[in-house]
Amino acid sequence: MRCVIPVLWLCGPPGVGKTTVAWQLYQDLGRAGVPAGFADIDQLGICYPEPAADPGRHRMKARNLAAVADGFRRAGARCLVVSGVVDPQRGVELPGFPDSLVTVCRLRADRDELLRRFLGRGGAPDLLDAVAREADALDASDIAGVCVETGGATAREVVRLVRERIRGWPGPAGGPAPEAAESPVSADGPVLWLCGATGVGKSTVGFAAYQRVLRAGTPAAYVDVDQVGFCHPLPGDPGARRLKARNLAALWRTYRSAGAQALVVTGWAPDRAAAGILAAALPAAEFTLCRLHAGQEELTRRILRRGSGGSWPQPGDPLRGQPVEHLLGIADEAVATAVALEDAGVGDLWIDTDGLTADQVADALLERTGWPSPAGA
Repeated sequence: MRCVIPVLWLCGPPGVGKTTVAWQLYQDLGRAGVPAGFADIDQLGICYPEPAADPGRHRMKARNLAAVADGFRRAGARCLVVSGVVDPQRGVELPGFPDSLVTVCRLRADRDELLRRFLGRGGAPDLLDAVAREADALDASDIAGVCVETGGATAREVVRLVRERIRGWPGPAGGPAPEAAESPVSADGPVLWLCGATGVGKSTVGFAAYQRVLRAGTPAAYVDVDQVGFCHPLPGDPGARRLKARNLAALWRTYRSAGAQALVVTGWAPDRAAAGILAAALPAAEFTLCRLHAGQEELTRRILRRGSGGSWPQPGDPLRGQPVEHLLGIADEAVATAVALEDAGVGDLWIDTDGLTADQVADALLERTGWPSPAGA
């Protein structure tokens, strides 16, 4: 039987603060010396069209969460913090996890405050009715063993309330976890991997390309590998490269079995060693590695914009909210990385993104690659 680790799942309607609180808890565990992992459930189900038998892709996400939890365990984590929605009717069902190891904590807020928060984070006004319906469904359910009222509280205060309600989690460390054999099954199919320096626009361009593939009628999936590699500490795996590759391979197996015919991946700026790690994790896949490039002025502008909140609020964003001096240092490092990638000739092709929008880069990318090819599909 596979060894599993305790899971704390923070759920609630959109805008209630699940991800903010979960990320803070994850950070607190690290500061306390507890090896932990973090996963945003939304990042484990970006695959469309969704299976008819799995509306909301809840089973798909659960299967992926169980798989990446095993990846975190192998990397040394002894617990996992999760944020994301759950099915109000079915609750949390994780394959292979006993109920005793899954703690579900629901965050809630009164209707007016919830909707105000949702709009404040940039949510679309036409989704307010859906948010309210989800909140009502969760209030009427009994899926969570713990419920925390967040009304009038700051994020840090909510973290304190959650910690009080789950006191003792994750419990004392057990003995060494037995190692299970890696899955021998590798999913095939075309994989488009976008790499490049920090701030070059990998995620924005990659998601735009993914949406174009869907509109063209190809069932496809999308993975930002940085979002499946949050685990600390990671001795012996700098940059969490092996962890990211292992979790990516697990997700692609799930998506491929659900009918996806192509995969768009965005992530760390690789060198040849990193590319080898990923290729070893997906030996049956057909890779196209595209390197995005931007000059010093453009990289600096984009990094400063992202630092001021000009991008999606991704969990663990190392740029958002940072002082200008720090961001300028990151920009200098990004420029050096871009030069190193250029000198090493990393990528099957490269695209200069200076002066182009993300949509323009995505169009150029798919035009130049012809991806996904009919043979791959």
